[in-house]
Amino acid sequence: MREMNDIRHGFDCIGVSVTFFCYDGSGRFVMAQRGPNCRDEHYRWCIGSGGVELGEGIWDAVHREVLEEYGAPAKQITSLGFRDVHRDDGSHWVSFDFAVHVDGNAVINAEPEKLLDVGWFTFETMPANLHSQLSNFMTRYASLLKDYV
Repeated sequence: MREMNDIRHGFDCIGVSVTFFCYDGSGRFVMAQRGPNCRDEHYRWCIGSGGVELGEGIWDAVHREVLEEYGAPAKQITSLGFRDVHRDDGSHWVSFDFAVHVDGNAVINAEPEKLLDVGWFTFETMPANLHSQLSNFMTRYASLLKDYV
């Protein structure tokens, strides 16, 4: 029997994650460039996400992950829905997706050991080299996201 520390979420069991579209209320949203110490998708730009910890509630996970990645507390969190994510690497995740209002002046790169850069963008100024799952997220929630930026 495998020890809990040996289980690879998304591969040995379905991974549960939260994905968050953080916006400042003035037409911008934040994205981060993943570094070489991230689990995957190195050097690609993404919106925030993270795994839900054992025993943790989904809403608690969003609050924790936004603080961990961007150093800013969530002012308001809105559930967008969920996605059943089957990735090209063979992993399987269920992602609970959110729009999160944050103070644009408070956002920093709070995980410099994982993230190379953090920046503010609009739909027209998004960088190249995007995370493989970002298109799915943006397409699925396109009509809702326009209400936040």
